[in-house]
Amino acid sequence: MQSASHGEAFPVRTPAASHIFTTLLSHGPLTRPELARRTGLSAAAVTKAVRPLIESAYLVEDVAEEARPTLGRPANPVRVDGGRALFAGVKVTGDEVIGVLTDLCCRVCAARHMPLPARDPRAVLAAVAELVGALLIEADGLGVPVLGLGVAVSGDVDRVRGVVRYSPFLEWRGIPLAELAATTTGLPVTVDNDVRALTVAEQWFGGGVGLSNFAVVTVGAGIGCGIVVHGRVVAGAQGVAGEIGHVTIDPAGPLCHCGNRGCVEAIAGDAAILARIREATGVDVAGPTEAVDLARRGVPGAREAYARAGEAIGRALATVANLLGPERVIISGEGLAAYDLFAEQVRDAFAAAAFGSAARCDIQTRPLPFEEWARGAAAIAIQSFIRPSSDQTPTSAREHS
Repeated sequence: MQSASHGEAFPVRTPAASHIFTTLLSHGPLTRPELARRTGLSAAAVTKAVRPLIESAYLVEDVAEEARPTLGRPANPVRVDGGRALFAGVKVTGDEVIGVLTDLCCRVCAARHMPLPARDPRAVLAAVAELVGALLIEADGLGVPVLGLGVAVSGDVDRVRGVVRYSPFLEWRGIPLAELAATTTGLPVTVDNDVRALTVAEQWFGGGVGLSNFAVVTVGAGIGCGIVVHGRVVAGAQGVAGEIGHVTIDPAGPLCHCGNRGCVEAIAGDAAILARIREATGVDVAGPTEAVDLARRGVPGAREAYARAGEAIGRALATVANLLGPERVIISGEGLAAYDLFAEQVRDAFAAAAFGSAARCDIQTRPLPFEEWARGAAAIAIQSFIRPSSDQTPTSAREHS
C-alpha cells in the first residue's frame, strides 16, 4: 500500500467554521454578507472563521481583476478549493466493496469495485485495504494528500466509537471497524450506517440541498431511512434513528431477521419479495432481476408480491411524514429498478395513512448507483475532518447531555 498523507488538521475546528464550510460546499461561491445571511452568523464571526481558511488555502477568494473601488470590505465571493485535499469513501455490500476517491468538494476523481470473497471481517478488511491502496495510487498521481477515509455499512453502526454493533447482511456483531480499517489503511477512518452516509451527500449536494427537514428512504436488500431535522442528520441517542425497515406493519406477518413479525423489511425487502414469489408461483427465483421479469410478464403471485411491498413502503413513508413532517422524502436504492411495479401502491398507501398536511410532503424518486453511496462515505470523512470531535455526537445525545 502507498503511504497515506494524513497528518494535516483542519485549521479552524469550531461549529461556526464547520457551518460556514459546509454552506460553501452546498451553495458557494458566496460573499461574506451572503454567508452571514445563510448561516445566521454575525459578520464578525464569518470574518473570523473565513480568514484562516483562506490563509491555509481551504477557501479561495475570487477577486475580480477590475474590481470597482468600494467603501468598506469588498464583497468578493468565497469558495471551497476542491483540489486542496482528497478523501476516500467505501461502501460495503454483501457481495462487493465500492470505493471512490473525491476532492474536498466530494467530486469523484476515481472509482473502483472489488468483489467480496467472503463476508467475515478479515475478508472485508483485506478487500477494503486493497481497494483503498488502489485509490491512494491514484492520489499519488494527482499529487494531493488523502486526509481521511469513510466506510459505509448497513445496520446498527456507532459512528462515535466506530463500531458496527450489528449488520444483518454481513452477519457482524460488535466489530470495531474504524480502528481495524485505520490500522490496515493508515488513514483516519469514519464509519457510519450507509443510509445516513448517503443522506449526508444528499444534504450537501443532492435532493436535500437547501432543505432543513427531509428524509431519504432506501429500498432494496433492506429498507433504510436517513433523517435530517433542523439541518442535522439525526442518529438518535442510541444511533439507530430512522430504522423504518423494522417498523411493524402487520403483527401477523412474516418473520423478520430482527426477530419480530411483519416489519416493513420482512414484506418489502428483496429477500421477502423473492420468498413470497417462490411460495406463490413454485418457481425457484434466483434473484431480483428474475423476480421483476416474472412480475412484468404478469405471472400470478409475482405482481401481487410487489404490490404488497409497495403498500408496506407507502405506510412506512406515511409514518415518517406523520412523525417528522419533512419537506421532502427521497426514495432511492437498488429496489427502484422495479418501482414501476409498485409505485401506485406506494402512492395510495401513503395518501391513506398520511395525516392531514403531512400528505403534502414532496415524495421524489432518485436512483443512485452504489458509487453515490461510496461518495456518501467520502462525505462523512470530510464531515469528520472539518468538524470538532464534540460535534460528531448524535444530535439527541448532545441535546440531553
